[in-house]
Amino acid sequence: MNRKIMLFACLAIFALKIQAQTVTDYDGNVYHTVAIGSQVWLKENLKTTHYNNGVPIPHVPGGISWSSLTTGARCYYDNDSIVFDSVYGVLYNWYAAKDINEICPTGWNVPTDAEWTAAETFLGGSFIAGGKMKEAGTAHWLPPNTGATNSSDFTGLPGGMLGLSYTFESLFENGLWWTSTTTGSYAWSRYFWYLFAGVDRNPTPKTIALSIRCIKDVNVGSGDLNKRKIKLYPNPSSGRITLDCADDQTLSFRVYDLLGKLVLHQELNQRRTHMDISSLKDGIYFVRISGDSWTVQQKLIKQ
Repeated sequence: MNRKIMLFACLAIFALKIQAQTVTDYDGNVYHTVAIGSQVWLKENLKTTHYNNGVPIPHVPGGISWSSLTTGARCYYDNDSIVFDSVYGVLYNWYAAKDINEICPTGWNVPTDAEWTAAETFLGGSFIAGGKMKEAGTAHWLPPNTGATNSSDFTGLPGGMLGLSYTFESLFENGLWWTSTTTGSYAWSRYFWYLFAGVDRNPTPKTIALSIRCIKDVNVGSGDLNKRKIKLYPNPSSGRITLDCADDQTLSFRVYDLLGKLVLHQELNQRRTHMDISSLKDGIYFVRISGDSWTVQQKLIKQ
């Protein structure tokens, strides 16, 4: 009997461990995760058709209409979701990647340029990191799939893109992913190639469509505000809060309810900002504050 109990306990622990290694998006798609250094990434490209709060991401078939978009949109390679979605995921423009409603599951975000660079550095630098992040073999990549070992377990796939001519390109040849970081009127992206073991970093027009890999939020916890020289007070609050930042920087300030619904958002560029939360119902909320290359999260109590 004791052996049976022990076996059951072991199986239960194993099941919990497996469950902890998966993430589910709004649509119910389940993703596995992988650790690269101190970071945790999804192992699959994003597939969601909704933002994390349930707002639909418009489906716009590939074509010239993408050139004038300034809001989020999605499509499927060759406009064929049945063939391509299950393997390569959805292609999104940058506006979907950075929409205020947030495209990644709760606790996850579209990686910044700095977060991509940190992963590459951990894997030995951009000239070899691509090989360590590409799926090995030629089941999906064209031969010779140079340098591909997938030793990081990132399992990057060549999902192609909706390119500058707004036609579909590079399936089996390239994997391309958005970062959340802009550079002038463009945004930084990352690019794997079947003939190269490295990772390319490119300024990319925001209107084309690439894949997205989400990364787990870093520095989550109340103590991390101090590390970023940020103070949020009073907490609990009855209707007015103040955010103090010791450095001059632009911050994105978001408040979510316990269901993950975004209830307040402001872009802040002052060292001290006062915000009115009197319209919120009494209860527990989560505040997410993001800088250029980091995100912190803290509980907020409205009473």
